[in-house]
Amino acid sequence: MHISSVRKVLLFVLVVLLIQAASAKVVLVNIEGTITEGTYITLQRAVEVAEKQGAVLFVELNTPGGLLTSTQKIVQMFLSTKVPVVVYVPKGALCASAGTIILLSSDVAAVANGTAIGAATPISAIGGEAEEKTVKYFASYLKSIAEERNRNPELAEKIVTEALSLTAEEAYKAGLIDYIVDSRSELLKKIDGTEIRGKRIEVKDYDIIYVEENIQSKLMNYISDPIFASILLLLGIYLLIFGLTSPGVLPETLGAICLVLALYGLGVIQNIDYLGILLILLGIILLIAELMTPTYGVLGSASVICIVLGMLLMFKEPFMPIDFYGNFLKFILGVGLGFAALMTFAVIKVVQSKRRKSPVGEVVGEMGEVIEFSGGKGFAKVRGEIWKIESKDDLKKGDEVLVLERHGLTLKVKKLEARGGAESGDAKVAREDKKENS
Repeated sequence: MHISSVRKVLLFVLVVLLIQAASAKVVLVNIEGTITEGTYITLQRAVEVAEKQGAVLFVELNTPGGLLTSTQKIVQMFLSTKVPVVVYVPKGALCASAGTIILLSSDVAAVANGTAIGAATPISAIGGEAEEKTVKYFASYLKSIAEERNRNPELAEKIVTEALSLTAEEAYKAGLIDYIVDSRSELLKKIDGTEIRGKRIEVKDYDIIYVEENIQSKLMNYISDPIFASILLLLGIYLLIFGLTSPGVLPETLGAICLVLALYGLGVIQNIDYLGILLILLGIILLIAELMTPTYGVLGSASVICIVLGMLLMFKEPFMPIDFYGNFLKFILGVGLGFAALMTFAVIKVVQSKRRKSPVGEVVGEMGEVIEFSGGKGFAKVRGEIWKIESKDDLKKGDEVLVLERHGLTLKVKKLEARGGAESGDAKVAREDKKENS
């Protein structure tokens, strides 16, 4: 009886394992917001999991646009992977600009009723229309993607050249998408038993493997955002300059970290106008010149203008969300300009204060009266303060002396040759040096 029970348990476990083995795997990833390098990293992990599990990659997409470089990486990955890629735009989601490009690059493109796709016309850095050659290039780019996926290439081209937007029904009838469905489960039922690139998809029974953002992708979401990268760049530049003018571990360390993160973010963005970079470098040079040769803020003001203009011209991202361009302009002209002006003013003031020698304790060129003296050393009262003194002269209490040098709290003095008369040559020289230094 005991052996029979064991066999039943083993049989039950075997059946469960067989059922699990027979269940298809669906790797699910949700993409929300602006497409950044963090988005690419998340999708890359999802593709790796899908390839390892032999699963279907299911992407739920909700984006108004994003970085060109990251979008191109995602498209290239979708076109080259061996696993079926399904992209679905659920109810209430957005799929514009870079999102449309990603949608059309999938094996299965589906949207929910009440949604729309399209409007992938590239935009210039300040929110206007991009150059004609840029528009033509991206029109050809999207057309080639549509052709690769057997979708309507002419209409795909118009999405770029005419900023065409289509409802779910219009996109389906035009042959740009494959399905109109209102849920993930409905879409999986639709594709069950279909063939994708010669492979039959079996997802009647399936297990979902969720892939979410990790720390790396979250970090890259921030530093590859042009506005955040701009903040890091400004902080890095001014904290480093501030640290060099007023040495201390914290400013230089924070400045170096900010600058490294900013440069890494800019390297990811890649679509950079080198005129903007040159203007920023010129601004840094002008600020350094202001610190070395004071011009009462003229070069400092020019530095701020160059850096702000450089930031405005630096980014050339044609597929960011439409509100990005207005926000970026406001940020640079508002926060960027104010911050740059404030930091420039602070740095100049720090340098100026360091150039000015404090009058406290600066006694070279002053006259004093000997209190006591013997063996070449003694004490004297200078400007009401008691100082240690050294001298080669034979001094006695009450003698008037001239301070020639200062070494810490000890003064090197010389006996005045004439009391109440004309100043000695040493006194004149000491006073002139004092004037120049002050």
